[in-house]
Amino acid sequence: MHDQARMKKTLVALVGVLAFLYLINPTMGLFEILPDNLPLVGNLDEATATMVLLAVFRYFGWDLTKLFFRRPPSDFGR
Repeated sequence: MHDQARMKKTLVALVGVLAFLYLINPTMGLFEILPDNLPLVGNLDEATATMVLLAVFRYFGWDLTKLFFRRPPSDFGR
């Protein structure tokens, strides 16, 4: 593996770890980009961290976005 590819994977993994740590919020709200009590925009930082984490999973081959779509009905009786 080339050094650039290894560096890219390391950087993507680091961003994923940071997004995960932001979502589990170990500081109990002391480190928050947007306070949750702001109307309409308070949860945008968590939504962004979730999207970043899903993108990191997808980069490494785990496409979890399929969990959010409806599956077509199965054809058991046909």
